Amino acid sequence: MNELLIIILAYCIGSIPTAVWISKAIFGIDIRDYGSGNAGATNTFRILGSKWGTIVMAVDIIKGVVATSLYILLPYYLTDELQRTNLMIGLGLAAVIGHIFPIWAGFKGGKGVATLLGMAVAIQPIVAVCCIGVFLLVLYLTRFVSLSSILAGVSFMVFILFIFNEKETLYRIFAVMVALMVVLTHQKNIGRILKGTESKVPIFKHRDRRRQRKSR
Repeated sequence: MNELLIIILAYCIGSIPTAVWISKAIFGIDIRDYGSGNAGATNTFRILGSKWGTIVMAVDIIKGVVATSLYILLPYYLTDELQRTNLMIGLGLAAVIGHIFPIWAGFKGGKGVATLLGMAVAIQPIVAVCCIGVFLLVLYLTRFVSLSSILAGVSFMVFILFIFNEKETLYRIFAVMVALMVVLTHQKNIGRILKGTESKVPIFKHRDRRRQRKSR
């Protein structure tokens, strides 16, 4: 029963619709009515700019960290590493589901990538830092948040299965699920990237201006 209660709490934390609340409170709009229609960091970057996109991403990551760390409310899990990892995966997934289907915003949210990252930070911080590195590198090179998210999600699986060679079966299955979920939830983005119609986020403007001046 205690486990069920904190899983529900994790879902409620994940359900906090950061992008929706910020867009309504600051700009008087619902972010879901614009761009891709998603209430996530990528669409916020695209519609509201890099400042608010960064804030939304940071809060959504924190949601994942906090929700996944709720195991501390149950003392038994502090001394059993295997059971703790299994519970943390369950809590993190509940938060991700909450982000995708938020009870506080009509069950229409984002794609859950930032919250997944927060979950990874709580469970395996070294792997999470590696994935953040992949995300930032791809974002710097392409300015596609969607492509950065996809490759970071796939790299999470690669790091867990092959580079760090995690032995826990449930964790390995989870890593594969993360990669599949990120790819599946970004199918439209992949299609737009292949067609050359995917929007780039308004960051690294100074770099782009320098390149434009050099090309003249």
